[in-house]
Amino acid sequence: MKSSSKQSGISRRSAIQSVLGLAGASTMVLPESSYAANPAPFRDYSKVKITKLETFLVKPRWIFLKIHTDVGIVGLGEPLLEGRALTIQTAIKEIEPYLIGKDPRAVVHHWQAIYRHAFYRGGPILTSALSGIDHALWDIKGKLLNVPVYELLGGPTRDRVRVYGRASNAEDMKKRKAEGFTVIKTGVAKKNPSDFVENPKFIKYAIDNFASLREAGGDDMDIAIDFHGSIPPQTSKLLIKELEPYKPMFVEEPVQAQNVDVLVDIARGTHLPIATGERIFTKWGFREILEKRAASIVQPDLCHAGGITEGRIIAGMAEAYYVPIAPHNPMGPISLAVGLNLAASVPNFLVQEQVTLGEGYLKNPFKLQKDGTVMIPKGPGLGIELDEDQMKGKIGHDWKNPESYNALDGSVVDW
Repeated sequence: MKSSSKQSGISRRSAIQSVLGLAGASTMVLPESSYAANPAPFRDYSKVKITKLETFLVKPRWIFLKIHTDVGIVGLGEPLLEGRALTIQTAIKEIEPYLIGKDPRAVVHHWQAIYRHAFYRGGPILTSALSGIDHALWDIKGKLLNVPVYELLGGPTRDRVRVYGRASNAEDMKKRKAEGFTVIKTGVAKKNPSDFVENPKFIKYAIDNFASLREAGGDDMDIAIDFHGSIPPQTSKLLIKELEPYKPMFVEEPVQAQNVDVLVDIARGTHLPIATGERIFTKWGFREILEKRAASIVQPDLCHAGGITEGRIIAGMAEAYYVPIAPHNPMGPISLAVGLNLAASVPNFLVQEQVTLGEGYLKNPFKLQKDGTVMIPKGPGLGIELDEDQMKGKIGHDWKNPESYNALDGSVVDW
């Protein structure tokens, strides 16, 4: 019996090893064919280095980034912080020595190193610079493997992405609807910047304008309204209550983002969806928004919040709270391509902001479909290629943030 038991044990162990392949595990080598075929001029997957970072200002107010490699592949990114273009260029120049000579494919490792090796972490300047670098590294990786970035993130969750345009009055709305948009965003109509507590005339003017948009767009048009953080909370509450009958898709940045508890107070006072996020950075910033239920839609700006790497983490965190993402993007076509790749890779996507589909900047601009969407890019990396010839007249700008003042006493107000 003892001998039989021993033989049975050996037999069982042999069977398990055979199934799991443990016997040869120490010498197992993945075949070269386990990777996608490498596109020319790339030849050796084990040898590729970053050689140069190049930034240039692009009209009307953007920065484009190119990360060059020694195999001829160039990655594109958009690291803008509005009104701080020269500061961002300097920040990228300071990061460049870390990246030169490094393998660009270690995207998450480089994100961690750039973020955590700065003793004073985060903030709009450094995180925006890091975001553009992250875009370009993902673009390089996708190009080396000859697949879109969203394939590297698990494959597409959708084949098209809903985008929105802008309208400030009924005439604009009719134009956007004729163009094919099914979502538009507007601002708070006002003749002067909002005071802390506004009178009925101010409220009526803003609400009447939104009502005209609803009438022109119809009930099948989704209309979001952006307070831009420029409406004090006392007036914001008044406006939101009056907007409720017109059912906006969401109310964006009803107050400034620095005090999350004020946003919580506003969110709990209405059934309208509250959206925020363009001035929130990294997973750590969005954690408080989600935990306190300060917003039911989050809007990470992938040029500021940490790029694709961080955007996907933020989307995953939001999913756990049944919160969709609607990426903020008042920037250029590289930023749009980044947003489309993220939207194509996550389940909880709502709508993508855009101000340009790339005409005059891209060799193959994106196209608005009849259903108000843009098809996800099919090319490798971010799926776009700059049109250098058309861009020659668009290099350089000196865009500055607006300066807004109270019409009565000249004090500073938010724009």
